[in-house]
Amino acid sequence: MADPISPVPSEAYCPLCMDTLRDPVTIPCGDTYCLECIKIYWDQLDHMGLYSCPQCRTTFTPRPVLRRNPPDVKPKPQRQLPELSPFPYMQRESFCDFCIGRRNKAVKSCLVCLAYYCETHVKPHYESSTFRRHKLVDETGHLDRKICPQHEKGLELFCRSDQMCICVLCTVKEHRSHNITSAEEERIEKQKVLLATQSEVQRITQERIKELQELKHNVDILKSCAQRAQAGSDKTFHEMLQAVERWKAEINQMIVTNMQSVVSQAKGYVERLEQEIMELQRRDTELRQIIETEDNIHFLQNFPTLCAPPEAMVPKVLINPQFSFGEMSKTATEMKEHVDDICKKELSKISKTVSETPVYILLPRNGEKQLKAVPSGVDLQEPKTRKDFLRYCCKMSIDPNTVSKELVLSDRNQRVTRKKTIQFYPDHPERFDGFCQALCKEPLTGFRFYWEAEWSGEFSIGVAYKSISRKGKSSHSLLGYNDKSWSLLCSDSGYSAWHNKVDRDLPDAPKATRIGVYLDYAGNTVAFYSISEAMELIHRFKAQFSEPLYAGFGVGSSVTLCQLQPL
Repeated sequence: MADPISPVPSEAYCPLCMDTLRDPVTIPCGDTYCLECIKIYWDQLDHMGLYSCPQCRTTFTPRPVLRRNPPDVKPKPQRQLPELSPFPYMQRESFCDFCIGRRNKAVKSCLVCLAYYCETHVKPHYESSTFRRHKLVDETGHLDRKICPQHEKGLELFCRSDQMCICVLCTVKEHRSHNITSAEEERIEKQKVLLATQSEVQRITQERIKELQELKHNVDILKSCAQRAQAGSDKTFHEMLQAVERWKAEINQMIVTNMQSVVSQAKGYVERLEQEIMELQRRDTELRQIIETEDNIHFLQNFPTLCAPPEAMVPKVLINPQFSFGEMSKTATEMKEHVDDICKKELSKISKTVSETPVYILLPRNGEKQLKAVPSGVDLQEPKTRKDFLRYCCKMSIDPNTVSKELVLSDRNQRVTRKKTIQFYPDHPERFDGFCQALCKEPLTGFRFYWEAEWSGEFSIGVAYKSISRKGKSSHSLLGYNDKSWSLLCSDSGYSAWHNKVDRDLPDAPKATRIGVYLDYAGNTVAFYSISEAMELIHRFKAQFSEPLYAGFGVGSSVTLCQLQPL
């Protein structure tokens, strides 16, 4: 159970010095300290660049600016304070015992007088022979801790048997026959240990600072990934909306076309029926006239032509029950439901994948055996077999805006071939105009990726930042010849690895016409493998990636991206 919060006393106390607050300052978490106490405490953390509250352990970066509280600001209620400061090694500010009125800050304490002295009142200890044998020490506070509680003598010796500071009288009885040495000699020995500890602390601090920088860098990468994913999602759904608008227009056009056909056909039937009705009405008039005539001869002479039954001019027209405009409306509804089903299914699948895939993996330190924070199924090892690598395979396509005008794209932007004739591509700021090179569309950042390519003729394969130069025939735009790209140059005579104009011949590397590339962005490595009956490492670069990478190629004859499926 947590300790109850004690009422705020009439005089608030500083949790560090255990004394009444002097020049109180409230730090961002709400806790209040003496200005000098919290300043000294944070001075010890300057080398780490990370500052914390001594009580609640809230961390701050950068270091908060300390300002004295206004008179009307009351300190935050403190928990019941312990009798001793939790930081006994920290310097405590003390004041002269001999000042009258406003007490000056103590600079020395006397282990004989058991008193604190300011610069003025300590002078007799230097000038008078009376105080010649008195032991003056620099004031670091806690004078009572420098006095033997049993004999009230200064602590000048150290008992190694009991590992404690003692006075001269302690050696007579309590620590008789123990391994005794002077405090100065023991301090020299123990200081060696502290120096070693300090060295280790500084080493670990540098490691943590590096880890902090890498973590912040990776968080920035994740933010960029999220922004690109959102932009890609917006673009895809915009295209989907455009496609739906096209489908809507097509169905509406189909309805209008069928309606016009229905009206046109009906119009012909209506005209023929109207004509037949007029003809029947004319004959009805003739029949009525001949029936009503009193001239028998006229009746008999016209009887043969009028007695024949009328012949139908137009067949009976019925609406086909199988035809309905409702079917088109139904089709639109089914299309909508089908799209909804696909979206729900895919969203559920990706939601499950995202929720079950941790963003951060916590590894133990100092030889801890259990990996409690590492989720099951998370493989922290480098892939070893081709099956392992295929888990990270990614779909790629060559960006038409980057290909040199000597290159021809085919197979849905999966193959690029070098031609002697110049292709009439539109000018584009991302097009390589000095070398026969191309980059893929897909940005690679934050995670692991794997792809393969088949080649013929001299060929280079690698990765590059988008900021690589595209213009001219200089090292700034050639894969591997600058600090923005890493590449493997392949030819019938062998391989060489290039980065920033530095090359490394690889005469013993296994030859193959298919090259696999494995990028571990978070691990800052890119590796090249020969793919034949076996998969063998050709070369691995270790780098510090700072931008998204793009797969790139230099084409001697042809390059084809291989279609891979995760196993």
